[in-house]
Parts: sequence; structure tokens; C-alpha cells
Amino acid sequence: MDNLDMIIGLIGGLGLFLYGMKLMGDGLENAAGDSLKSLLEKVTSNPIMAVLIGAVVTAVIQSSSATTVMVVGFVNAGLMNLYQAAGIIMGANIGTTITAQLISFKLDGIAPIFVALGVAIVMFSKAKKRKEIGNIILGFGILFMGMGIMSSAMKPIAESPLFKEFIIAIGNNWALGLLAGLAMTAVLQSSSATTSIIVALATTGSITMKVALPVIFGCNIGTCVTALLSSIGTNKTARKAALIHLIFNVLGTIIFIPLMGILINIVESMSPGDVKRQIANAHTIFNITNTIIMIPLIKILIDVVNKILPGEDEVEKVGATYIDDRFLETPVIASGQVIKETIRMANKAKENLELSVTAFMTNDDELITKVYNNEQIINTLEHEITNYLVKLAKTDLSDKEKGIVASTFHIINDIERVGDHAKNIVELASEKISKRFSYSEDAQQELMDMYNYTLDSLTAAIESYESSNIKKAETVRKLEERIDILEKELRSHHIKRLNDGQCNAISGAVFLDLISNFERIGDHATNIAESVLNNAV
Repeated sequence: MDNLDMIIGLIGGLGLFLYGMKLMGDGLENAAGDSLKSLLEKVTSNPIMAVLIGAVVTAVIQSSSATTVMVVGFVNAGLMNLYQAAGIIMGANIGTTITAQLISFKLDGIAPIFVALGVAIVMFSKAKKRKEIGNIILGFGILFMGMGIMSSAMKPIAESPLFKEFIIAIGNNWALGLLAGLAMTAVLQSSSATTSIIVALATTGSITMKVALPVIFGCNIGTCVTALLSSIGTNKTARKAALIHLIFNVLGTIIFIPLMGILINIVESMSPGDVKRQIANAHTIFNITNTIIMIPLIKILIDVVNKILPGEDEVEKVGATYIDDRFLETPVIASGQVIKETIRMANKAKENLELSVTAFMTNDDELITKVYNNEQIINTLEHEITNYLVKLAKTDLSDKEKGIVASTFHIINDIERVGDHAKNIVELASEKISKRFSYSEDAQQELMDMYNYTLDSLTAAIESYESSNIKKAETVRKLEERIDILEKELRSHHIKRLNDGQCNAISGAVFLDLISNFERIGDHATNIAESVLNNAV
């Protein structure tokens, strides 16, 4: 029965610890909000800056695995190169030591005060920002309550003969400890969880640094499993990023294994008699030193992974592909290139319209994610093309080229607005999925009819711009007239269905919002076509 109580206490305490850590991390992430986003946008080719960003982001979201998985995603999307990714991954290892430092302090005695305060703030605050602060405090309290429960549950284990034999075995064989840490972290998917168990054991006085250190090394390798799993199905460059994470941690462990005695002496002299603090300090020193050693070797790391996984993937570039400042020396070439880039942006907005409507009709969550990814590309392109057009307008252009530059300023704005309306549609799709709306066959058919006219209008507008085709541009006017008529008809039909009780008010509002977005996209397609017609005059 004692063993069962110990297992229940350990599982329950660990559950509370993980929940508290997530609550605290989510609260910090939401409170940081745009600051966190802007921090990630500052990723440069400066490895030290990348390390700092990785450390701060991980300290906020409370998970090096989450940061590394995010990095794999950025690399997969083409938002980040391997050099930048390597720096952030190294920083993530430093950031995760914050959790170890926190849990090494004996705060479980006052944890209920944090829980009470956090609950009070969450329950009685109306402001979202204050609620997030409440969640941070609540998560902090729950985390330490979990640590207290784990520590209490593990006291009987110190007397177990079997456990004593296991500890002696690890003490005499660092490889066994390393494998134990690796396995525990791979299963729990959190190096912080494994570290918390080690710290809880340390409070019982049943382990020493000689036992704990190899397990910590194993934790760092085990945390790579999450990123490696997340890289399955990604492009080759993203898999390389996950592999860099693994090689970085394995090399760090290999470097430190012969130095274990020195590291133990350092942390024991820093915190005599306090194994918990020694564990936290060893974790921090290991990761910081490992990063300092590896930063100058990032290029070598990348060369190694390129040999292990040779070749490159065709990854769509998020930023501009066709425009380059070098072309400004020949303005006629530059204006041709800017048209190509604008067409690329327009096709991306058109793709988003198609994806968003398909997501709405089929309730496909994966398509929603694709739309948001594409929207980021559209916004980036709008910014880069606008900046390029400003530079191009200052060059010596012919009257025709001047007209193209002037109209393209307006066209990219219309394309960006089409992208925004596609994002509006996908938000309506999310609402439809979450609230489980459904529409009659008549309503669905009406939506598809209007969508097809809208898509035809946008396609014709893009094609007319691409080839300066006057006839194509003129067809957009006719399509726009039909879209405006349909919008009025569909609005009238749907209001009748609402009055007849065939659908509810909320789903009806979504329907009306959807056809309104179609009508506005038709307007922007017409604006593009009008620009083409004006340039032809």
C-alpha cells in the first residue's frame, strides 16, 4: 500500500508540476504578446543575438522542446535559415535552465499563497492582461505544490533497498544514468519534468551530484526527441535543424563527461550541502558553457548535417524572390521584375481565397493553418514591394514605366486587401467549425455560385495585369456587376430563410459576412482591372 501511495503521489505531483508549468508559460506568452512576436522577428545572422532570443523565448514559454519545434517549423516554412536556427536552438537550452533554477528553491511551503492569489486575480479581474498575470501566479503556485507532493511521495523511496542498489549502479556507471535521463525525458517529453523528479529525489537526501549529473546530461539529449519527431514530414532543411539540436546536445555531453568531477566540485563549492541548488547550477553551467563552446562552430555543425543529409529542398521563399536592388541600375528591368513579384503576391492571395472557401465548405482545420501561413507571405511581400517601388520611383524612368510604378502601388494594396478578406473568410470557417454550423443545400449552392464569380473576377484581373490584356480587364467589369446583383439576391434569400426559421441568427450572420467578403474581393479585382485599363489609355 505504501508503494501505491508513493506512485500516486509521484504521478499526481508530476501532473500538477507540468500543469503549473504550462499555465505559467501560457500566461507569460499571452502577457508578452506582440513583444514575443517582435522578438522572433529580430532573428538575424548574428549568432549571439539568436542565442539570446532563443533563451528569452524559452524562458517565456517554459519549454526548450516547444522553442525547437517552433524553429523546425520556421525553417520548414522558409522563414529562417539553418545558421539562425542553430543559434536559437542553443539559446533554448539556456532558457530551459530557468525552470530548473526556479524549482531548486524550497517554495512549496508558501505555494498555496500563490495559488490563492492567482485564483483571486483570475476570478475577479475583467481585464485580459490582469487575468494572464493571475494565470502566471497561479501556475507558479501549482508548480511548487506539485514539487512538494513529489518530494513527500519520494521520502519512502530513500529507504528502499532496490532503489539504493539502483543509485549505487548509476553512481558507478555514468552511462546508465545518462540512459535513464534520456529515456525519462523522451517519455515525458519534457526535460523540466525529469529535472523536477531529480530535484524531488534530492530533497529526500537519497541522491548525490555524482548520480544526478549523468541524468541531467541524458535529459538534454532526451529533449531532442520532440524536435526529431516534429521534423517528420517536413522538408530536408527542417530535418537538418532538428539534427543540429541532437548533435549539439550529444557533443556537449561528450565534452563534459570527462569533466564531471570538476563540474561537481564547482557546484558543490557554490552551494555546499544543497543538492537541489547544485543540480540547478550544474544544469545552467553545462548549457551555458556548451553554447559558448559551440557558437564559433555553428558553420561546422551545418557542414556536418549537410553531409549527413545532403541536398536542398525547394522551399518557397517568404520574402521577395524576383526584386533586387542591383536591378535598379537598369530601371526597365527593375520594373519588369516588380511586375513578376506583384503577380506572385496576387496568386498567393488568390490561393488563399480558394483555400479559405474550401476550409469553410469542408471544415478542414489544416487548410486554415495554410491560409494563415500564406497571409504572412502576402504581408511580407506587400512591405518589400512597396519599399522597392519607392526606390524605383526615384530612378530615371520612362513615362510608361512611371505609369506602371504608380499603378502597382495601388494594385499591391488591393491584393493585400484580398488577402485580408480571405483571412476574414477563414475566421468565419473557424467559427463555423467551433460552433458546428451547417447550411441547407440551397444556401451552400448560392455561396458556391457567388464564390465562382468572385474567383473568376480575381483570376481575370490578375491575368489582365500580367499580360496588360485590355479584353480581360473589361470582362472583370461585367463580372463585378453580376457579383453585386448576386450579393443583393443572396442577402434577400437568406433573410427569408431566417424569417422562415430555416437557420439561426448566428449562422445567418456568418453567411451574410461571407457574401459581403466576396463582394469586397470583387471590388478589389475591379480596381486592379481599372489600373490596367488606365495604363492602356
